[in-house]
Amino acid sequence: MNSTKTIGIIGGGQLGQMMAISAIYMGHKVVTLDPAADCPASKVSDMIVADYDDVAALQELAQRCDVLTYEFENVDADGLDAVVKPGQLPQGTDLLRISQNRIFEKDFLSNKAGVTVAPYQVIRSSSDLEGLDLSKNYVLKTATGGYDGHGQVVIKSAENLADARQLAKSADCVLEEFVSFNLEISVIVSGNGKDVTVFPVQENIHRNNILSKTIVPARISDELSKQAQAIAVQIAKQLELSGTLCVEMFATDDAIIVNEIAPRPHNSGHYSIEACDFSQFDTHILGILGAPLPAIHLHAPAVMLNVLGQHMEKAQAYVRANPSAHLHLYGKREAKHNRKMGHVTVFSDKPDEVEELGKGMDF
Repeated sequence: MNSTKTIGIIGGGQLGQMMAISAIYMGHKVVTLDPAADCPASKVSDMIVADYDDVAALQELAQRCDVLTYEFENVDADGLDAVVKPGQLPQGTDLLRISQNRIFEKDFLSNKAGVTVAPYQVIRSSSDLEGLDLSKNYVLKTATGGYDGHGQVVIKSAENLADARQLAKSADCVLEEFVSFNLEISVIVSGNGKDVTVFPVQENIHRNNILSKTIVPARISDELSKQAQAIAVQIAKQLELSGTLCVEMFATDDAIIVNEIAPRPHNSGHYSIEACDFSQFDTHILGILGAPLPAIHLHAPAVMLNVLGQHMEKAQAYVRANPSAHLHLYGKREAKHNRKMGHVTVFSDKPDEVEELGKGMDF
């Protein structure tokens, strides 16, 4: 029996590119759908150049491929439902809908998965913001479409209410209370529809709402680490997960609070390409194919640094000065400010000595 599959990836950015590389190493073929003919995945896969909501293009992808997956959340779930054959999209569209809408996501996490989230309320109009207790700090987020800090207003005083009301007029929102936490962490978990495998806990440092540095293992107690991994597994099992999922969390002194989920490989898991015996992309491909999943082993403590558009020269200089560092450049044509252009992974058990590439610069 021919075990080679043709895998269709919706989205040709760096995540699609790295998924495709893993699939190719396993002997599979890849077709990517993306609006840009020169997207990162175009270097390692066949292309269908079309918008993500082009149902005819999705239909062509479904016809050409055995298995479909997606590299980001903003995919047309209805369009996919219209074209996929039974079992062809192992992640399903329910997971897509949950992660596309913060209202659905909060409801799923707190009521179905039974995990702790920050106190929140659903905001349907600007009048829902009346009488807010301004002794607390909040962040108002649009239910759909926000990323990397877009579609958000932080509310720390009455001065922020005008912007918050404007946002609430334009879209349904979720109002989250700020929680006091020590670290932002994330856990990558992969499933094959039956079993799951879990990665080490990652500590994440953000600048301007964009990930700057990931430290593995996270600098939290063993007890909290086990709790964070158990929560990720609990969520994955509730979803009957196929493929890779990232669970973003806050660690307090004695508890883990879930922030959000991403139904795909994640920026904070890129270190796994060199630092683990299987990467988050390997387990994603194995998972969507329903293959057995390995236990994950971290070779040694590691640090991942994001390379944004303004960091390109500094990243090249860093790797020249540190030849044991691993530089990944995604092949994006234009290095725009704050655009993710690549990442660097370095093995180090002294993470504070590995400086973020934006240090001393305008992040």
